[in-house]
Amino acid sequence: MSDITSGILVAGIGNIFLGDDGFGPEVIRHVPDRVVGPGVNVVDYGIRGMHLAYDLLEDWDALVLVDAIPSRGTPGAIHVFEADHETLSPNSGLDAHSMDPTAVFASLTALGGTPPYTIVVGCEAHDVEERIGLSDAVAAALIFFCETACATAACSLAASGRSATS
Repeated sequence: MSDITSGILVAGIGNIFLGDDGFGPEVIRHVPDRVVGPGVNVVDYGIRGMHLAYDLLEDWDALVLVDAIPSRGTPGAIHVFEADHETLSPNSGLDAHSMDPTAVFASLTALGGTPPYTIVVGCEAHDVEERIGLSDAVAAALIFFCETACATAACSLAASGRSATS
């Protein structure tokens, strides 16, 4: 992690060996330089949930999670929404082997931390089969996301404390 102690943490999460689940890390690899600026730290966490939980012990103003989400019938569709920390399962504890955001936030809580305001940028997955590479629909969404203002908008939402769905 960098020396930033406050600001926005943009975290790409997902498993690159499970097809579209690798959306988050792929976005981080392709994120345009215009998104990265003072107070914005962009990190590919992949499947390192415990690493993310420890990094969240720092004083972040906001977190932007970039991840694949289950398909609602439109693979490649991008959704931007606020994470609801109030409804997370409290019965989870430390889990060093899970990248599920609920497990990350439960680990953070178990470590004595509090999740920052969190925006999720989710892309509907087409499949999460064992393979490297995104499906055509999700790859197209990646290109759209990285070449338009969507990434900038997600960071702006986090900075302003608002959320939206696209």
